[in-house]
Amino acid sequence: MKRLLNLQKLLNNKDFVYAITLLVIIGTISYLFFELSKAEVTVVQEGEETTVRTHANTVEDVLDELAIDVQKHDDLSHNLKDTITTEMTIEHTVANEVIVTEGSKQQTYYTTADTVGAFIEESGIEISEHDQVSLNLDKKIADQTDLTIQKAFQVTINDAGEKQTFWTVGGSVDELLVQSNIELSELDRVEPVQSEQVKAETVIDVTRVEKVTDIVEEDVDYAVVKESDADLEKGKEKVVTEGEKGVVEKHYEVVLENGEEVSRELVKEEVVKESKEKVVAVGTKTAAPKVTASASSSAASTSTTQQTVSRGSGEEVTTLYMHATAYNWNCASCDGRGLTSTGFDLKANPHGVVAVDPSVIPLGTKVWVEGYGYAIARDTGGAVKGNKIDVHMPTIQQAYGFGSRTVKVKIYK
Repeated sequence: MKRLLNLQKLLNNKDFVYAITLLVIIGTISYLFFELSKAEVTVVQEGEETTVRTHANTVEDVLDELAIDVQKHDDLSHNLKDTITTEMTIEHTVANEVIVTEGSKQQTYYTTADTVGAFIEESGIEISEHDQVSLNLDKKIADQTDLTIQKAFQVTINDAGEKQTFWTVGGSVDELLVQSNIELSELDRVEPVQSEQVKAETVIDVTRVEKVTDIVEEDVDYAVVKESDADLEKGKEKVVTEGEKGVVEKHYEVVLENGEEVSRELVKEEVVKESKEKVVAVGTKTAAPKVTASASSSAASTSTTQQTVSRGSGEEVTTLYMHATAYNWNCASCDGRGLTSTGFDLKANPHGVVAVDPSVIPLGTKVWVEGYGYAIARDTGGAVKGNKIDVHMPTIQQAYGFGSRTVKVKIYK
């Protein structure tokens, strides 16, 4: 109660009230002066603006007040030690980490660039129009962006002698051919193999292969048949019928590489026109000798031995007994092409061919071999000398089965 009375007395004291009022006014003026003396600063970070009033002396002090940590690679519009002025705008851009992979090399960058394209330009990375970048150039940069750059190199494609150069960042031979719009046929060859990975300076060779059929007409010589003529004097000959050559059509499978022939194989023969034999009359007539009766009797008992025999058509035949063996074009010592010494294709025509000694049986001669049949002498052999003959069998097993034997051989002239 006593304290309340003392307070009442103070409030009734005009000097006391005046002093309190003066102190309030001074405090208010001081506060207003303090507030008005603050600088107004705008801080822009990541596109967001923050405006503060501060008594901070430097840019660094303002950023500390806002708990903004500026890293080494960040972009700041002012130096940290710059003095704060009113209405100052401080711009702070945080640097993003970008990991760039180029081949086997990987490098980390820090950038405040907005897009991939701006970053590449800022960092000085050289990119050609043929290089491949994993991200679009207008893509926004974010923290820890992974960017892969594949450098292009040149590869040469030699397509059937026509060379072209292409840019690529890698891949297989097959992928590059597809990218280059080069189509292959089933027979075409490619080197290196299509699964191989291309490298700088790789040369891809494309060989264009095609198979065509070549049809060739060849003349077939006619046979000459000699017939005995008792009305024609011995030693004289007379053409009874002129021979005519036949025509055979040979079908060859021809392999072309880049337009040039590399091989041909006879696959079929067709007789277009049969040959016509030439028939020649051989005189056998002899002048009647003037002899006595006894001489005539002696002549009647004499027989004549002929050197040739006739097959009814008058064709001359010589008969020999020869040592015969057999072979097949695919034997171990053969060259594997299946061609005789005269160029005849045994693979396509395995029947009716014999190898002979041309000094005994001329090449091209028709023969008949006991146990084999009719054939044409179209081949020779290093071991086929003299009175020997080697018959061709369709298989090696048949050749072994024929063995070695003495046979009768008829030679047609």
